[in-house]
Amino acid sequence: MIVREYEKDEITVHRAPLILMGGIIAISLVLTASVTLGFVPKQSVPAEARAAAGIGAAQVRSLKFFDEPDGTVRVEDGASREVLARFGEGEGGFIRATVRSLVHQRRIRNIGPEVAFTLTEWENGNLTLADPVTGRSVEVSSFGPDNRAVYQNLLPAKGGAR
Repeated sequence: MIVREYEKDEITVHRAPLILMGGIIAISLVLTASVTLGFVPKQSVPAEARAAAGIGAAQVRSLKFFDEPDGTVRVEDGASREVLARFGEGEGGFIRATVRSLVHQRRIRNIGPEVAFTLTEWENGNLTLADPVTGRSVEVSSFGPDNRAVYQNLLPAKGGAR
């Protein structure tokens, strides 16, 4: 059996990285404590933020979504039953995803499609798709301008024509 003896080397670490790592840990602990103790809000609830800022609804439209046998999604005005849009297979992915998430909540609660969803454009330009039955909503504007435009096209044109 071969046994090697190693000289005892001193392991040195520079002070600057240790001080920086300690600072990062200290900042993390301070931020975590400030959220835990309520000095910093845990999350922003869009409805509360709008209410605090006094932002009201600029436009509201009720919408109903239907799956057709050929895979097309039909979007209708909830009041007039006017067909606003149709999205064939492979189209309207964002509409399908957002509506499915809201419909899923209805299915969990055994609620049918009788009540229309509400699409609201706020005075600050943001859009919200809400389910008045479950209280759930999707802040459509959070998903970028292209996805926002898909829902914007479902609202009446400015000036009332549409």
